[in-house]
This record gives sequence, structure tokens and C-alpha cells, in this order.
Amino acid sequence: MPKHLPRGIWMLGLVSLFMDVSSEMIHAILPLFVVGTLGASAALLGLLEGIAEATAQISKLFSGVLSDRWGSRKGLALLGYGMAAAVKPLFPLASSVSAVFLARFADRVGKGIRGAPRDALVADIAPPDQRGAAFGLRQALDTAGAFAGPLIAVGLMSVLLFDLRAVMWVACLPALIAVALLAFGVEEPPRHRPEERRPGFDLRTASSLGGPFWRVAAVGAAMMMARFSEAFLVLKAAETGVASAYVPLVMVVMSLLYSLASYPAGALSDRVGRRGLLAAGVLVLIAADIVLALGGSVTAMLIGVALWGLHMGLTQGGLSTLVADTAPAELRGTAFGMFNLAGGLATLLGSVLAGVLWDGYGSAATFLGGAAFALVTLIGLGWVKPRESEHGDR
Repeated sequence: MPKHLPRGIWMLGLVSLFMDVSSEMIHAILPLFVVGTLGASAALLGLLEGIAEATAQISKLFSGVLSDRWGSRKGLALLGYGMAAAVKPLFPLASSVSAVFLARFADRVGKGIRGAPRDALVADIAPPDQRGAAFGLRQALDTAGAFAGPLIAVGLMSVLLFDLRAVMWVACLPALIAVALLAFGVEEPPRHRPEERRPGFDLRTASSLGGPFWRVAAVGAAMMMARFSEAFLVLKAAETGVASAYVPLVMVVMSLLYSLASYPAGALSDRVGRRGLLAAGVLVLIAADIVLALGGSVTAMLIGVALWGLHMGLTQGGLSTLVADTAPAELRGTAFGMFNLAGGLATLLGSVLAGVLWDGYGSAATFLGGAAFALVTLIGLGWVKPRESEHGDR
């Protein structure tokens, strides 16, 4: 049961929850603001989202390596969360696409700085036989914030007469709560790092991560290509005729399924292994893409979005757990950084391609393209063989 997990795991989950409430309150209405209000194209939105997410993932490489070199995870995580909270006011202050881009870029840099040290901290705190459950719980709480954020945004838009800037100002408050929880509620365990193995930005460090890790990274990158920016789910909802005021509810549906599936999937992976659940999750993504591509009704769109969220719950924590399983303990921060670098570059390429397909051939081409990359991911999972550990082959 999750109650048996260490207190630090719960606190890190709550930190993620409050920061995601803040971020998703903004993210849920941002596509409408950029495309509808500012007149940007879907391709430009895809480029904006791809660069923003790639920036976050690339930043994780540097923070992950530094957390291993310095022997401190919490300090870098606190810097990242603090930066994200500090730049949130830039969104309501923005008056152009370039200003939104600057705000989104800075926000994602903060996410990148905190991501790898936080994930490595989860792996450091969690007992090895509860690692899947720990990542699943943190992901479930994180996604509960992603579920609550758009819901709060919808409610506030009604109360505030659809004043998007006012909603963005309110979103600054939960970000501050997240920073306070991390600063005062999480204690970093001591770590012993061999002095002769100081990680750096070089081929020796990359080689030290080992073949099992790099196979996981390659499969993760293929999955990021298949799972482009969720902004396209919002655009799909608008295309099917959902009123602008209710479009953010699409993210609520996705995040609800994501949150509900994350912990059970993580706990189950501790008992039955990681790869089978990941394969099931990829099959669910293929089903989601087909429904979204071929269905033109609101009902079909909601089914596709729900399947997308279920896929996220089955796979996101599992990928993180596989990274922790395959990487050497003293290089976990570096491993999460490298993994997210590969995923970030794939996200950038996938989001740009999704936008180009949308503008050139319609939404069906975007989601069918995603299904094709998901099939490649499914084939690649057969190539993944985690490092032997006390759990055996997972």
C-alpha cells in the first residue's frame, strides 16, 4: 500500500501536485490563447510546444550530471521549482506570441533543472522493492495536479468572466506552495559517491551508463515521438465543436485516467515486471490515435483522450523506473538527464511534425503518424533488457 512508502516520497508527490496545478491551469488555456487570440498557426504552436518541452528535457541533462557531481539533489530541485514559480507571472503579462514563447521557455528551463535531481531523489529515498510504487505514487499525485489545474481554470473562467490573464495570475499561488513544501518538507538522504567516478559531459560517462540504460533511452525517445504535445488534444477538441470555455476539460479527462492508472501500474510493475505493462500502454496509445484520427464526434474524441491518459498512466512511471533499474546508483542523476535529453529532442521533432501534418493534411494525419511511431516503440520494447539486480530481469 502507498502508506508504507517513505514520507519523502509523499512530500515530493505533493510538490509535484501543486506545481502541476499551477502549470496546467496555464497550459490548459494557452493553446486557445496562442492560436485563437494571437492568431498563430498550429505549426507555430507545435514549434513553440516542441521547443519548450525540448528545453526542459535538455536542461535535465545538466542538472542531472551536476546533482551526481555535487552529491546534492534537493538543492538543484529547489532551484528549478523556485525558477518555475518566479516566471509564472510572465504569462499574464505577455502580450504577443514572442512574449508567450519567452515565458514558456523560462518556465520549462525551471522544469528541466528540477526534473532529473527530483527523479533521482525518488530513487534514492525509495526502497528498491518499492521503486515502481514510489514512481507511480509521485506520478499519480503529479497528474492529480494536472487533473485539478484545468478544472480550476474552467471554474475560474466562469467566475472571472473568461479573463484568461486573471486565471493565469491565480495560477501563481500553488507554485509558491510547491516551493515551500520542497524547502521544508523533504530531507535528502546521504549518498556515498566513489571519487574515481565523477560524471561529466563526456563519452566516458555516457559509456559508464551501460547498454541496458541506452536501450531504455532509445525506446523512450521513440515513445516521445509517438506522444507529441498534448496541445494537439486541445486543438482536436476545438475541431470537434467543443465550446472554448469547456475545451480545458479535455485535459481533465486525460489527467484523471493518467492519475488513476499511475500508482496501480507502478505497484504492479514491482511484482510482474516493467516491459509487459509498457507494451500494454503502447497498444493503448495506438488505439487512442486511431480513435482520434477516425472519429469526428465529441464522444469519439473523449474516448480517444481517455485512452491517451490511460496510456500515460501505464507508461510514464514505468519508463522512469526502468531508468532507475538500469543505471548505476551513483549515476542516477546523469542517467535521468541523458534519458530526458533524448526524449526532449524526440518531443521537439514529434511536435513539429505533428503540427506540419495537421496544417498540411488535417488532424487525422497527425494522429495516424503518432500511431506509426507507437508501433516502432512497441517493436523496440523487445530490445530492452534491464540490468540484472536483486529483482531479476524486469
